[in-house]
Amino acid sequence: MTELATDAPRRPRWKRILRLVVFLLVLASPFWVRALAMEMDYFRVRRVEIVGTRYIAPSSLLELLALDSTASVWARLGPLGERVAKHRQVSEVRVRRKLPGTLILEVRENLPVALVESPEGLVAYDGDARVLPIDPSRTAVDVPVLARRDSSALRLLDDLRLFEPPLYARISEVRWDERGGMRVLLAGLLVRATAGTTAERFAEILPVEQDLARRGVRARELDLRYRDQIVARIE
Repeated sequence: MTELATDAPRRPRWKRILRLVVFLLVLASPFWVRALAMEMDYFRVRRVEIVGTRYIAPSSLLELLALDSTASVWARLGPLGERVAKHRQVSEVRVRRKLPGTLILEVRENLPVALVESPEGLVAYDGDARVLPIDPSRTAVDVPVLARRDSSALRLLDDLRLFEPPLYARISEVRWDERGGMRVLLAGLLVRATAGTTAERFAEILPVEQDLARRGVRARELDLRYRDQIVARIE
Protein backbone atom coordinates (compact mmCIF):
# COMPACT_ATOMS: atom_id res chain seq x y z
CA MET A 1 0.00 0.00 0.00
CA THR A 2 1.39 3.38 -0.98
CA GLU A 3 1.50 6.02 1.74
CA LEU A 4 0.95 9.65 0.79
CA ALA A 5 3.09 12.23 2.54
CA THR A 6 4.03 15.87 2.11
CA ASP A 7 7.10 15.81 4.33
CA ALA A 8 9.33 13.31 6.10
CA PRO A 9 11.90 13.28 8.92
CA ARG A 10 15.52 13.39 7.79
CA ARG A 11 17.22 9.97 7.98
CA PRO A 12 20.68 9.37 9.54
CA ARG A 13 23.64 10.21 7.35
CA TRP A 14 24.82 6.59 7.03
CA LYS A 15 21.44 5.51 5.70
CA ARG A 16 21.48 8.27 3.09
CA ILE A 17 24.96 7.20 1.98
CA LEU A 18 23.88 3.55 1.79
CA ARG A 19 20.88 4.46 -0.38
CA LEU A 20 23.11 6.46 -2.70
CA VAL A 21 25.57 3.56 -3.04
CA VAL A 22 22.76 1.12 -3.86
CA PHE A 23 21.26 3.60 -6.32
CA LEU A 24 24.56 4.04 -8.19
CA LEU A 25 25.28 0.32 -8.24
CA VAL A 26 21.93 -0.49 -9.79
CA LEU A 27 22.21 2.29 -12.36
CA ALA A 28 25.70 1.15 -13.36
CA SER A 29 24.73 -2.52 -13.57
CA PRO A 30 23.51 -4.42 -16.64
CA PHE A 31 19.84 -4.18 -17.57
CA TRP A 32 19.06 -7.59 -16.08
CA VAL A 33 20.25 -6.42 -12.63
CA ARG A 34 17.84 -3.49 -12.72
CA ALA A 35 15.04 -5.76 -13.94
CA LEU A 36 15.75 -8.07 -11.01
CA ALA A 37 15.70 -5.14 -8.58
CA MET A 38 12.26 -4.16 -9.91
CA GLU A 39 10.92 -7.54 -8.79
CA MET A 40 12.26 -7.25 -5.24
CA ASP A 41 9.79 -6.42 -2.48
CA TYR A 42 12.49 -4.28 -0.86
CA PHE A 43 12.08 -1.71 -3.66
CA ARG A 44 8.29 -1.62 -3.72
CA VAL A 45 6.85 1.91 -3.54
CA ARG A 46 5.54 2.38 -0.02
CA ARG A 47 5.56 6.15 0.22
CA VAL A 48 5.00 9.15 -2.08
CA GLU A 49 6.26 12.55 -0.96
CA ILE A 50 4.79 15.61 -2.69
CA VAL A 51 6.68 18.91 -2.62
CA GLY A 52 5.62 22.32 -3.89
CA THR A 53 1.82 22.10 -3.84
CA ARG A 54 -0.35 24.80 -2.35
CA TYR A 55 -3.77 24.43 -3.95
CA ILE A 56 -3.62 20.95 -5.47
CA ALA A 57 -5.01 18.16 -3.33
CA PRO A 58 -2.15 15.65 -2.93
CA SER A 59 -4.66 12.81 -3.19
CA SER A 60 -5.53 13.89 -6.74
CA LEU A 61 -1.88 13.52 -7.79
CA LEU A 62 -1.66 10.12 -6.15
CA GLU A 63 -4.73 9.08 -8.10
CA LEU A 64 -3.07 10.15 -11.36
CA LEU A 65 0.04 8.16 -10.51
CA ALA A 66 -2.17 5.05 -10.41
CA LEU A 67 0.39 2.98 -8.50
CA ASP A 68 -0.55 -0.56 -7.54
CA SER A 69 0.90 -2.81 -4.85
CA THR A 70 3.60 -4.11 -7.22
CA ALA A 71 4.98 -0.69 -8.25
CA SER A 72 8.76 -0.41 -7.92
CA VAL A 73 10.89 2.68 -7.39
CA TRP A 74 12.94 1.41 -10.34
CA ALA A 75 10.05 1.86 -12.74
CA ARG A 76 10.59 4.44 -15.48
CA LEU A 77 10.03 7.91 -14.05
CA GLY A 78 9.12 9.62 -17.32
CA PRO A 79 5.69 7.98 -17.69
CA LEU A 80 4.92 8.70 -14.03
CA GLY A 81 5.67 12.39 -14.55
CA GLU A 82 3.51 12.43 -17.68
CA ARG A 83 0.56 11.08 -15.70
CA VAL A 84 0.88 13.77 -13.03
CA ALA A 85 1.33 16.48 -15.69
CA LYS A 86 -2.20 15.76 -16.92
CA HIS A 87 -3.55 17.64 -13.90
CA ARG A 88 -4.80 21.02 -15.15
CA GLN A 89 -3.08 22.86 -12.35
CA VAL A 90 0.34 21.25 -12.76
CA SER A 91 2.79 23.44 -14.66
CA GLU A 92 5.89 21.27 -14.21
CA VAL A 93 6.67 18.06 -12.37
CA ARG A 94 9.84 16.15 -11.60
CA VAL A 95 9.80 12.64 -10.18
CA ARG A 96 12.73 11.38 -8.09
CA ARG A 97 13.53 8.17 -6.25
CA LYS A 98 14.51 7.88 -2.60
CA LEU A 99 15.56 4.35 -1.81
CA PRO A 100 14.39 1.93 -0.84
CA GLY A 101 10.68 2.63 -1.39
CA THR A 102 9.85 6.31 -1.81
CA LEU A 103 8.97 8.42 -4.84
CA ILE A 104 9.23 12.21 -4.59
CA LEU A 105 7.07 14.48 -6.74
CA GLU A 106 8.43 18.01 -7.09
CA VAL A 107 5.50 20.01 -8.44
CA ARG A 108 5.18 23.51 -9.81
CA GLU A 109 1.61 24.77 -9.89
CA ASN A 110 -0.26 27.07 -12.23
CA LEU A 111 -1.16 29.62 -9.57
CA PRO A 112 -4.41 31.59 -9.53
CA VAL A 113 -4.02 35.32 -10.15
CA ALA A 114 -7.70 36.27 -9.87
CA LEU A 115 -11.18 35.08 -9.06
CA VAL A 116 -13.64 35.98 -11.82
CA GLU A 117 -17.31 36.59 -11.16
CA SER A 118 -19.66 34.27 -13.05
CA PRO A 119 -23.30 33.13 -12.79
CA GLU A 120 -22.01 30.00 -11.01
CA GLY A 121 -19.96 31.98 -8.51
CA LEU A 122 -16.28 32.89 -8.34
CA VAL A 123 -13.98 30.98 -10.71
CA ALA A 124 -10.18 30.82 -10.34
CA TYR A 125 -8.04 31.77 -13.35
CA ASP A 126 -4.30 31.83 -13.96
CA GLY A 127 -2.35 34.44 -15.89
CA ASP A 128 -2.97 32.69 -19.22
CA ALA A 129 -6.75 32.99 -18.73
CA ARG A 130 -7.13 29.28 -17.97
CA VAL A 131 -9.72 28.02 -15.51
CA LEU A 132 -8.10 26.26 -12.58
CA PRO A 133 -9.73 23.38 -10.67
CA ILE A 134 -9.97 25.32 -7.41
CA ASP A 135 -13.18 25.70 -5.46
CA PRO A 136 -12.94 29.03 -3.56
CA SER A 137 -15.75 27.89 -1.25
CA ARG A 138 -13.50 25.05 -0.03
CA THR A 139 -10.02 26.55 -0.42
CA ALA A 140 -8.97 30.02 0.69
CA VAL A 141 -7.73 31.96 -2.36
CA ASP A 142 -6.41 35.43 -1.52
CA VAL A 143 -6.32 37.04 -4.98
CA PRO A 144 -8.10 40.00 -6.64
CA VAL A 145 -11.68 39.66 -7.90
CA LEU A 146 -12.48 40.52 -11.52
CA ALA A 147 -15.95 41.52 -12.63
CA ARG A 148 -15.47 39.52 -15.82
CA ARG A 149 -12.95 37.31 -17.57
CA ASP A 150 -10.48 39.52 -19.41
CA SER A 151 -7.16 38.18 -20.73
CA SER A 152 -5.37 41.54 -20.64
CA ALA A 153 -6.36 42.15 -17.01
CA LEU A 154 -5.30 38.62 -16.05
CA ARG A 155 -1.96 39.13 -17.79
CA LEU A 156 -1.48 42.43 -15.98
CA LEU A 157 -2.18 40.83 -12.62
CA ASP A 158 0.14 37.92 -13.35
CA ASP A 159 2.99 40.25 -14.32
CA LEU A 160 2.45 42.32 -11.18
CA ARG A 161 2.42 39.13 -9.09
CA LEU A 162 5.80 38.14 -10.54
CA PHE A 163 7.57 41.50 -10.67
CA GLU A 164 5.78 43.74 -8.13
CA PRO A 165 4.39 41.37 -5.46
CA PRO A 166 3.69 44.07 -2.82
CA LEU A 167 1.71 46.10 -5.36
CA TYR A 168 -0.18 43.02 -6.55
CA ALA A 169 -1.04 42.15 -2.94
CA ARG A 170 -2.80 45.51 -2.53
CA ILE A 171 -5.24 44.93 -5.39
CA SER A 172 -8.66 43.81 -4.21
CA GLU A 173 -10.76 44.04 -7.37
CA VAL A 174 -10.85 45.06 -11.03
CA ARG A 175 -13.92 46.45 -12.77
CA TRP A 176 -14.59 48.34 -15.97
CA ASP A 177 -16.23 51.66 -16.75
CA GLU A 178 -18.72 52.38 -19.52
CA ARG A 179 -15.88 53.09 -21.99
CA GLY A 180 -14.01 49.86 -21.33
CA GLY A 181 -11.36 51.39 -19.08
CA MET A 182 -10.17 49.44 -16.05
CA ARG A 183 -11.00 50.53 -12.52
CA VAL A 184 -8.48 48.87 -10.18
CA LEU A 185 -9.07 49.13 -6.44
CA LEU A 186 -6.01 49.05 -4.17
CA ALA A 187 -7.00 49.16 -0.51
CA GLY A 188 -9.03 52.34 -0.84
CA LEU A 189 -7.10 53.84 -3.75
CA LEU A 190 -8.76 53.77 -7.18
CA VAL A 191 -6.47 53.47 -10.19
CA ARG A 192 -7.92 54.12 -13.63
CA ALA A 193 -6.17 52.52 -16.59
CA THR A 194 -6.80 51.64 -20.21
CA ALA A 195 -7.24 48.12 -21.46
CA GLY A 196 -3.86 46.58 -22.17
CA THR A 197 -1.99 48.60 -19.54
CA THR A 198 1.33 46.90 -18.79
CA ALA A 199 2.72 46.06 -15.38
CA GLU A 200 5.58 48.51 -15.96
CA ARG A 201 3.13 51.34 -16.60
CA PHE A 202 0.96 50.36 -13.65
CA ALA A 203 3.98 50.31 -11.32
CA GLU A 204 4.60 53.97 -12.12
CA ILE A 205 2.03 54.80 -9.45
CA LEU A 206 4.58 53.83 -6.78
CA PRO A 207 6.90 56.87 -7.10
CA VAL A 208 3.80 59.07 -7.40
CA GLU A 209 2.49 57.72 -4.10
CA GLN A 210 5.89 58.24 -2.50
CA ASP A 211 6.05 61.84 -3.71
CA LEU A 212 2.57 62.57 -2.42
CA ALA A 213 3.42 61.00 0.94
CA ARG A 214 6.50 63.26 1.26
CA ARG A 215 4.19 66.25 0.75
CA GLY A 216 1.78 64.93 3.34
CA VAL A 217 -1.13 64.38 0.97
CA ARG A 218 -3.00 61.29 -0.10
CA ALA A 219 -4.64 60.54 -3.43
CA ARG A 220 -8.08 59.00 -3.64
CA GLU A 221 -7.60 58.30 -7.35
CA LEU A 222 -4.69 57.94 -9.76
CA ASP A 223 -5.39 58.09 -13.47
CA LEU A 224 -3.04 56.33 -15.92
CA ARG A 225 -5.11 56.98 -19.02
CA TYR A 226 -3.05 60.02 -20.06
CA ARG A 227 0.14 59.48 -22.03
CA ASP A 228 3.40 60.05 -20.14
CA GLN A 229 1.68 61.39 -17.04
CA ILE A 230 -0.35 60.33 -14.05
CA VAL A 231 -3.21 62.51 -12.84
CA ALA A 232 -3.72 62.43 -9.08
CA ARG A 233 -7.03 63.41 -7.51
CA ILE A 234 -6.34 64.38 -3.92
CA GLU A 235 -8.57 63.62 -0.93
